[in-house]
Amino acid sequence: MKVPQEKQKYRSKGRIFADILKAVQDEGKARTTHILYKSNLSHDRLSKYLINLEESGLLVRTEDGEKVLYEITDKGQRFIAEFKRMEAFADAFGLDI
Repeated sequence: MKVPQEKQKYRSKGRIFADILKAVQDEGKARTTHILYKSNLSHDRLSKYLINLEESGLLVRTEDGEKVLYEITDKGQRFIAEFKRMEAFADAFGLDI
């Protein structure tokens, strides 16, 4: 008997940004591997999003020897807060964002 597979939910770019920023926020400074696991992305996709977040001023990348660390900026903190507000609004009307 074949078990029906659950339909995989599509994540918007905003949701992915929020997931990445939250992963960094939770750690203070986070390495790529930590962000990778917390945001559930492939390394290739994560790399593209990290560049985009840096260019947008939401994350700052620092290098400490061989370690690459990411830290959330004030602008990134505001993004998370506003995303949570949008999420609450959408949930109130039964919408997905």
